[in-house]
Amino acid sequence: MLLGAVVSGLVCLGVARLLAPRWGWVPALVVTGFVWSLTVVALVTLIPYGGAPGWVFAEDRLPYCSTDIGGPAPDGFWIFPSGQRLLNMVLFAPSGALAVLAVAAVTRRWRVAVLLAPACWLGLAAYSFLIELVQLELARLDRACDLTDWVDNVLGATLGLLLGLALLPVLRPWRRPVEGKEALPAKDSPGRL
Repeated sequence: MLLGAVVSGLVCLGVARLLAPRWGWVPALVVTGFVWSLTVVALVTLIPYGGAPGWVFAEDRLPYCSTDIGGPAPDGFWIFPSGQRLLNMVLFAPSGALAVLAVAAVTRRWRVAVLLAPACWLGLAAYSFLIELVQLELARLDRACDLTDWVDNVLGATLGLLLGLALLPVLRPWRRPVEGKEALPAKDSPGRL
């Protein structure tokens, strides 16, 4: 899991480095960071944390998603000892923030990012729901489909989206470097008085 996060992070940094000359560093890092955050979410939620369980017999498999909101949740992952509900929120918050910033970077319009924030939220809610369905259908992952996880993931994405909206005017990911122009004109340039 950790190795996958590191390798995918290095790949995303490499792609950001390729995009940076044309897009600028902030837009490149925002877009590739969003892709990396989704990859990390998949790694954390779909890789068995206790190793592959081998066979999970049909009678041992839970045939439905738990609808016990706030029900029994483990104390967290082995990497970060804390409540699992908090960890689920923290796991999806970066994806929420980076989704809004990535939309602004790709469309080059901050207004579009604000208008598409609800669509980003729906996309992240659907992504979380898809993860829960995969956990339900692939019993061999030794993961449990839980409505509480989905609620916590969506709450984390919501908080992240709000943070992303607040960061829009600070990071301004829609800006691109101007090609062929100096950042500041020289003292003896003809355009300067």
